Amino acid sequence: MSTATAKFQLVGSLLRHEDLLKYKQKIENRDDIKYPFYDAFPGYKEKESETTKQVIAKQKEEGITPITDGEYTKSMWHLDFIWGLKDIERYIADSGYAFQDHDGGDFETRKDIGLRITEPLSGKNHHFIDIFKNVKTQSGNTDVKLTVWGAAHAFTELAVFDELYGKNQVYKTQEDLKDGLVNAYKEFLTEYKEAGGKIIQFDDCLWELFADDNEHSFYASGNEGIEDLADTFISINNEVADFGHELGLKVWTHNCRGNYQSRHAAGGTYQAIAEKFLGEQHYDRFFLEWDDERAGDISALEVLKDKDDVEVVLGLLSSKTSTLDDEQRVVNLLDKASQILPKERLFLSHQCGFASCDNGNELSIEQQWNKINQGQKIAAEYWG
Repeated sequence: MSTATAKFQLVGSLLRHEDLLKYKQKIENRDDIKYPFYDAFPGYKEKESETTKQVIAKQKEEGITPITDGEYTKSMWHLDFIWGLKDIERYIADSGYAFQDHDGGDFETRKDIGLRITEPLSGKNHHFIDIFKNVKTQSGNTDVKLTVWGAAHAFTELAVFDELYGKNQVYKTQEDLKDGLVNAYKEFLTEYKEAGGKIIQFDDCLWELFADDNEHSFYASGNEGIEDLADTFISINNEVADFGHELGLKVWTHNCRGNYQSRHAAGGTYQAIAEKFLGEQHYDRFFLEWDDERAGDISALEVLKDKDDVEVVLGLLSSKTSTLDDEQRVVNLLDKASQILPKERLFLSHQCGFASCDNGNELSIEQQWNKINQGQKIAAEYWG
């Protein structure tokens, strides 16, 4: 595979096949079952294994690198990782996450997002390690990456949104919860490295909550303590990233503004958060969402000019639409970006995966691969 072709990257998730979805869609309506749910549904494990093998083979056939499992082994892009920690309980909450519908109205996601911590958290013996070993074996000599929920995003959900600490909780203070969660991530990374892992990608879609030009941000209800929370957020991600580097891992991150059935959760530009969230985080590669005007101007990349070892994957293409993307727009933005950062430090991708959760975005598998092939074509022409 040419270097130019490798300049196109997949974020991670791909649309699931219908025969797998028949099992997956049962999970969200049950909270009496435990991750990874194989015992609850006869035939599910075998079907997941079969379709995962197919999607790995398809990526190899199409020249994708690095390869993932297409997230066929996940129900949701983030919670599966937490469900796999010891000891977390999941339950069906009163409401799902709030997204924006196509007409600007409200849209609610699936509701099996409730979490309880019943014992001190541990990342040892995580099911994701078995998943990785399987992908690694089937990928042969092709690089493999594992996508995991970003630690600071997880902390914000557990501690700030769900308030899973206090007198009657396992963790008595927010600081205790933070330390326990970070330790669990370090335990997981240690075993990932021992299993032969080389690339870890932390997915994170909360940065824009710290953007003062996002009407749904923390600023919308006042900004008391917002700077301290941002500093905590960065410090958590950096502690985990630094640990990964100590182990010898490449540590990447992906950021977007939500991706659920072709809908988004928020706005907020990168200019508003660039100094802190691009400039201060210790990642080797940033996957950034830039498929529409919500992301703001590409000049936000200026903060990375002097970080010579940092690469940027520009999510200029959209995984949310069924049609091919405007190639001239993509090339124009690549040109602008390459005036800020050297061309060799840039890559191209879609803004997010095609199926961050089981149900996936509103396009067919054939349309998905047409869009991926378009991205590969643009990359080959631009970097060729």
